[in-house]
Amino acid sequence: MRPETHYARSGEVAIAYQVVGKGPFDLVFAPPFVTHVELWWGLPSFAPTLERMASFSRLILFDKRGTGMSDRVSGAPPLETRMDDLRAVLDAVGSSRAAIFASSEGAAMALLFAASHPERTAALVLRSASPRTMWAPDFTWGRTEEQYGLETKRQLALFGPREEAEEAIRFLGRFDPDEAAQMIDYWRQSASPGAVEALALMNKQIDVRHVLPAIRVPTLLLHGSEDEIVPVQVAHYMRDRIPGARLEEISGVGHLAVGAASTAIDDRLESFLGSLWEGGAWQEPEPERVLATVLFTDIVGSTDRAAAVGDAAWRELLSRHHALVRREVARFRGRELDNAGDGFLASFDGPARAIRCARAIIDSVRELGLEIRAGLHTGECELVDGKMVGIAVHTGARIAAEAQPGEVLVSSTVKDLVAGSGIEFEHRGSRVLKGVGRWQLYAPTA
Repeated sequence: MRPETHYARSGEVAIAYQVVGKGPFDLVFAPPFVTHVELWWGLPSFAPTLERMASFSRLILFDKRGTGMSDRVSGAPPLETRMDDLRAVLDAVGSSRAAIFASSEGAAMALLFAASHPERTAALVLRSASPRTMWAPDFTWGRTEEQYGLETKRQLALFGPREEAEEAIRFLGRFDPDEAAQMIDYWRQSASPGAVEALALMNKQIDVRHVLPAIRVPTLLLHGSEDEIVPVQVAHYMRDRIPGARLEEISGVGHLAVGAASTAIDDRLESFLGSLWEGGAWQEPEPERVLATVLFTDIVGSTDRAAAVGDAAWRELLSRHHALVRREVARFRGRELDNAGDGFLASFDGPARAIRCARAIIDSVRELGLEIRAGLHTGECELVDGKMVGIAVHTGARIAAEAQPGEVLVSSTVKDLVAGSGIEFEHRGSRVLKGVGRWQLYAPTA
């Protein structure tokens, strides 16, 4: 019997989810590619894995927005929006802390969520995961433009003539003829060609490598030795950069483990999470570090302006400036951390929201005749007495100091995390920032 499908509201979008099983802890499956929470229970290669997970946990399943039973949306949502959707589902089912099992494309969002919300993440298990999609000189296992184009073409072929779809499905997994036909129907009903194209464009831009050292929850990497899409060397790369991560290579398994091959995955997943549960991993410790986007703002020429208008008028102007900044920080779900004179420090769990907040602040304070500069950086921050401190905070301050009047500058780490947001950037060059080294800086333009 298939579980009942429910809906969680994330902003204006309805996210389809299911809850099945009565295990002692919560396990949420962060979906790869495209899914359909009702149809996958009828697939012989996938239903047994779902049933197995539900046998030892309270299993939480959902379709990401734009796919399956969730609302269709225009384009592909950025990672921070998908984090919001996951949080909305966890809130809807009353889950304060869950393990996250993420496969393939779902890994990037899961990594970002675990680093940003360690208080809600008991453990992280990544299957066939990669922190970056495309080839780079310092990431030679990524796909070339030609390879990625061919991969996207195969995915879109699933929506074409039946003969072409059957050829494409053979590349995605080892299905017998009957199930191959089921899988084609499953993917066709899980998304549209436009949704797949939008996802491909967003995934092409993903790079969460700098997030890896900020993962502070127990992490297990599961990777097939015969994975032709994400080479096993990528799993070694991630293992070496996630503190305390374990890696288990599974012989004879490819990128998409189906049928009997999935049993080895299920065994390791159950064993890992079971041992953590017995060790108390679902207790809610106060996090000491968290991944955050910090925003610094500073009024340009404040000393001269204060001298020109006088102390009383300047105090009134500052009061109005502070009110406008606080209004925008609240509107974009940020958190004010500090303000000193004419500057503000705020934090966000989503870099795209932080960028939009910075622009809104710049626009709003112009009505006061003020110009500000703003700088943003995403990094691991230490939490001390409710305040964020550390190198990431210093880096944000140094970036703000480099901005021109009315300009927002961001680090390359911020730029890499906003894939799919529609925000575009102009490169502002490489700068040596006092005390924090050399950084590539960018100005958002759209």
